[in-house]
Amino acid sequence: MHAFDVLGDPVRRRLLELLTDGELSSGELTTVVREEFGISQPAVSQHLRVLRDSGMTAVRAEGTRRMYSVNADALRPVDDWLGPFRRFWAPRFAALETEIARGGRQRRMEGEHDG
Repeated sequence: MHAFDVLGDPVRRRLLELLTDGELSSGELTTVVREEFGISQPAVSQHLRVLRDSGMTAVRAEGTRRMYSVNADALRPVDDWLGPFRRFWAPRFAALETEIARGGRQRRMEGEHDG
């Protein structure tokens, strides 16, 4: 299955988002996704299986629990595909960074004048 086919489903995208902060058990993932999407435990398990089979997640056993984590290497094709599009938003991020820096400088200068 192509990476974008896997990521095309909002449940699978959410599962990956949950894993960005680190490893979680299938039970923890299932609890969140069932609450947010109103789907059954078997449905969540199917989504986890797709992520596992695609290589986007790694799974390890910890006692009776299955611990999931993101496999960043499997997301590289998505990052590569997005590469040419970065030129559309990179200048805006640079401009935002400049404005944030200006604002910080301005606040410091105002603070010096108040003191």
